Amino acid sequence: MFEGFEEAQVDVGEASVFVRFGGQGPPVVLLHGHPRTSATWHRVAPRLVEAGHTVVCPDLRGYGRSRGPRFTADHAGYSKRAVAGDVVAVMRHLGHRRFALAGHDRGGSVALRLTLDHPEAVSRVAFLDCLPLVEHLSRIGVEFATQWWHWFFFAQPGVPERVITADPDSWYRGDPEAMGRENHEEWRQATRDPDVVRAMLEDYRAGLTIDRQHEEADRDAGTRVACPTLILWSLQDDLEDLYGDPVAIWRGWADDVRGHGIDSGHHVAEQAPQALASALIDFLRPDATGPALP
Repeated sequence: MFEGFEEAQVDVGEASVFVRFGGQGPPVVLLHGHPRTSATWHRVAPRLVEAGHTVVCPDLRGYGRSRGPRFTADHAGYSKRAVAGDVVAVMRHLGHRRFALAGHDRGGSVALRLTLDHPEAVSRVAFLDCLPLVEHLSRIGVEFATQWWHWFFFAQPGVPERVITADPDSWYRGDPEAMGRENHEEWRQATRDPDVVRAMLEDYRAGLTIDRQHEEADRDAGTRVACPTLILWSLQDDLEDLYGDPVAIWRGWADDVRGHGIDSGHHVAEQAPQALASALIDFLRPDATGPALP
């Protein structure tokens, strides 16, 4: 995986972030979702490098080989604001003060927070298979509660840790052929680590508490995503079925929005890498609609 990429462990203060990076050209950061690691991008990142980009793939705080601070009752150490700060610090460490950004699933929540908190750092942003957390929570119905019940199970204190770590291979099921064997092995090793499991749960606990409060404050203040925005979603997943057109929802948060569905299941970087990479490359072209990349 990631032939020609370098790896580093970057100390960002209260956290240590594992990151893969490679290529030359305008930088783009790829943020993975739950319960993956940066290895999920192994079929997409090389295509972006071939298209002329520097590609940076970090493990989110607490996921994979990244480590965060001690756990606290307010979950602030694993808030999207804290994780977004990690990404900015890693990019500055690598010499990039402005970059494009793509976030999938929970990584999309980090991408939104980073874009709102650090607008000067983000040239363009792509949100994959996600909505703002408050948009999900404001639309809770029987279908959402049935299909996304894990959000609320993960929020329970103490219980999910015991359930998941008792048999992580049964809880986190993955297909090595579909994922790629090296990606699968890295993911499996991470999900068998009790500290990683706890950190991933803290991500969800923060999502229902401090992250929700941050998004509500931005919505009330009228804070919006100002840079060009791409929305992509998996047609074999349930986002569009639950909520209708995701682009229409994102227009409540961003000024310059475009997007479309991709014929894939939820883990689009593994299941439809060519289609995903093509969509990102088109969006990142200097002559694409919107301001040119620096």
